[in-house]
Amino acid sequence: MADAKPISAPAGATGVLVLANGEIAWGRGFGAEGEAVGEVCFHTAMTGYQEIMTDPSFAGQIITFTFPHIGNVGANADDVEAEEPHALGMIVREDVTAPSNFRSVERLDDWMKRHDRIGLSGIDTRALTRRIRSGGAPNGVISHRADGRFDIPLLLEMAKAWPGLEGMDLAISVTTQTHYGWEGGVWRLGFGYDGEAGTGSRPHVVAIDYGAKRNIYRNLVKAGAKVSVLPATASFEQVMALKPDGIFLSNGPGDPAATGEYAVPVIQQLLETRIPLFGICLGHQLLGLAVGAETTKMFQGHRGANHPVKRLSDGAVEITSMNHGFAVVSETLPATARETHVSLFDGSNAGFELTDRPAFSVQYHPEASPGPQDSFYLFERFVGSLEAS
Repeated sequence: MADAKPISAPAGATGVLVLANGEIAWGRGFGAEGEAVGEVCFHTAMTGYQEIMTDPSFAGQIITFTFPHIGNVGANADDVEAEEPHALGMIVREDVTAPSNFRSVERLDDWMKRHDRIGLSGIDTRALTRRIRSGGAPNGVISHRADGRFDIPLLLEMAKAWPGLEGMDLAISVTTQTHYGWEGGVWRLGFGYDGEAGTGSRPHVVAIDYGAKRNIYRNLVKAGAKVSVLPATASFEQVMALKPDGIFLSNGPGDPAATGEYAVPVIQQLLETRIPLFGICLGHQLLGLAVGAETTKMFQGHRGANHPVKRLSDGAVEITSMNHGFAVVSETLPATARETHVSLFDGSNAGFELTDRPAFSVQYHPEASPGPQDSFYLFERFVGSLEAS
């Protein structure tokens, strides 16, 4: 990566990454033309790029994929976690090629353009990943201009001016705006997303959507629940009006301390009802804040589909899918919270349960999407603890 002094783009360059410290990487743009500014992170999953791009937890971020052949299975209408992408853009090593997969309905670059997302190929993603690992996740701008003309000083100013994710409440921008009932179970080859929801007598889970992935709801259905969804700003009274048998706190983007300004008081009231509660990712962090723990911004974060987590109850290791840049500080958990899981990469907290309330949470994603299925038992544990009204 070069510094910001050379302003002229090299021959053939139609895309550029400019970091806030002045480093520049030239490449080839694809997808939409324009600029996007956010936090530059890396993701180590080898599959699931559509699911990753549409995960609301990636709002405000530009994803560097460490796997080089992104786009080789094309894009389709099923492998998405939201109506549209929430990641700002992607950075990849190789050019997007024609897809080779029977489920593909369009090229990835066409899908990116249709959803107004910027891609940048031809980047040394290994060097960029090493830079993030050593220096932390930087603020940056990606730009795609077909004519190869870039205003580098302006892009640098954009990167420097972006405030960063710390202190930023992004859940409010990705949450649902209305209450609705979820329908549909997990995807099956030849059937698509089946219609398991609502059949028979099922315990009623009310999910608070801070930026939820659709496959979380599908896995709750698979585990035997009926699911209703409320916005991130739902009040205690709105939750209780739905007569929940269980309460779910979803994943989501941004700083949990910022989202916690309105979410934590509601969660504290919900805990007093002793209705079973389960949280994932941002929901895990918000539950931590609700019981008096602290959260912190991580140096580089955990983003990938191969993160080992140790289950402290029996020493078993789960290979998990992770996507988070903040974490609960284990040392600040109260005496009424028992740590249940830790990351084997850095020892950070990956789960806890309360000893005086029927509530537990994990930092990782047991629904995966993409990733391994080692942790589905958590959905079964939660739904199995509920009694249908």
